Amino acid sequence: MTSQHIPARWNPQQPSGMPHHRYRSAFDRVAVAEIDRTWPRNRITQAPLWVPVDLRDGNQALAEPMDPARKRRFYEMMLSIGYKEIEVGYPSASQTDFDFVRLLAEADLVPDDVTVAVFTPARRDLIERTFESIAGLDRVVVHMYTPTAPLWRDAVLRAGRDDLRELIRKAGEDVLRCGGDRPGIRYEFSPEVFNLTEPDFAIEVCNMMIDLWDASADRPVIINLPATVEVATPNVYADQIEHLSGNLDRRDDVILSVHPHNDRGTGVACAELAVLAGAQRVEGCLFGNGERTGNVDLITLALNLYSQGVDPMIDLSDIDSVRDTVVHCNRMGVHERHPYVGEYVYTAFSGTHQDAIRKGFQRHALGARESGVPESQARWEVPYLPIDPHDVGRDYEAVIRVNSQSGKGGIAYLMQTEHGLDLPRGLQAEFAQVVQRHTDGTGAEADAATLWKLFSATYLENPDRSIALTGWSVGHGPSGDRLTATLEIGGETTTHEVTAEGAVSALVQMLAEHDRTVDIVSLVQQSIEPGRAARAATYLEYRTAEGTAWAVGIDVSVVASSLRAVLAAAG
Repeated sequence: MTSQHIPARWNPQQPSGMPHHRYRSAFDRVAVAEIDRTWPRNRITQAPLWVPVDLRDGNQALAEPMDPARKRRFYEMMLSIGYKEIEVGYPSASQTDFDFVRLLAEADLVPDDVTVAVFTPARRDLIERTFESIAGLDRVVVHMYTPTAPLWRDAVLRAGRDDLRELIRKAGEDVLRCGGDRPGIRYEFSPEVFNLTEPDFAIEVCNMMIDLWDASADRPVIINLPATVEVATPNVYADQIEHLSGNLDRRDDVILSVHPHNDRGTGVACAELAVLAGAQRVEGCLFGNGERTGNVDLITLALNLYSQGVDPMIDLSDIDSVRDTVVHCNRMGVHERHPYVGEYVYTAFSGTHQDAIRKGFQRHALGARESGVPESQARWEVPYLPIDPHDVGRDYEAVIRVNSQSGKGGIAYLMQTEHGLDLPRGLQAEFAQVVQRHTDGTGAEADAATLWKLFSATYLENPDRSIALTGWSVGHGPSGDRLTATLEIGGETTTHEVTAEGAVSALVQMLAEHDRTVDIVSLVQQSIEPGRAARAATYLEYRTAEGTAWAVGIDVSVVASSLRAVLAAAG
């Protein structure tokens, strides 16, 4: 079945002129076995065995490979967050890698529940060098690889299938000769570029190694299937994995592993679909480092599981610390939009997103209270945020940031979380216009401090110097509240005494005597902070010739805050 196309009358796109005829689809380059696929019906319910290869594959991909100090720091960080199998190097490739593996052995740096892996080509002298490096280590996976795809056989190895099969067999015997029955050593084989290898040949060489290395329940063989260069959609890789998994000998004695690269930008999808198709182990790098476009990102994979309610079996509760270590060791940055860890991934600038997040936070807090559990333990369902930033060590400070694309919801969220002001909806809309003029004019983001300056200048600093309340007192009597107030209006000082339903009504009457009419539509009061010394805010909506507007008063006294708001409206 081919993909559906848009009818030409609805698709005005024109040929690009690029020489696309030079390239063949994966289906033309390698036979993909027809299978009665079952993987689309499967679900991932537990984490696979994670195997970070940053110290080998990721290290080779660096313009400046890690020195021993950076390698050790990276290794110790991976131990600290819970990785139990770590590929630590390519000992035959460089003296640095060889020395690092020796350091792990001689300084006893491998915990009892951790297995290290070392990588070697299928060549006798390099295999022997690899075994020299692991002397004294108790738990080791020796990982041997050989390219098996037709292009690599023809252009790189210049060997046919028969010759390559014999090369792999002899190298496997060399591995067995060097390792023998030594306790703690297990074996791994990678038919490199598996995804471009003929299915029958891949099955043949993998079964040969399973038999040669005598896979058993006590000593399983790892068969690792790399998508060395991505060439097809992820479903094709999953089909290949399921087909090979169903044709492996001693399947219960084999750990099926995958090693996806990211040439098409679908490494994460390839790994997830491969697990659905039978993979039990995933090799990759933290944040996706690796040759060309990188290896699959183990952090994204782990937190994708976490977001579905599956324990990732890796502790990423301080993800920024993990990122900082990786950046230091790799001397490569992590993109601001990188899933889960980028600077902006929990941040909304768009007004509609901000409003939804703000309301989601309110609903989450209410749900936690109704359930009688802390917010940190309540079920997480907040729009636009797949996980709670707190769970990975982030705070909510940067969840909503205001720029020219933002709306009243985001501004209201920051005014509440950063300054304690729960602005009424009408005031939110009015203040949003003030902020919009500022961000449009400056082209810059308005942070919490800038929002406070704008709010204070607009609502708290009386621009009309011709009117002031210099003194007041309130008495309570049977007829209502008696307000005694001294006003300075137009350079004259007058003292009034008015009894009304409340101090606000009394001050409105006083101002009316001086032709300063305040037509109150609504008045909302709020305690800004808890406790006896809390400040109070009064939000006053009043009528003007153009409609309604807002005035605000803030004071330690509720009455004083109300009088300040009335005076601001009069001004």
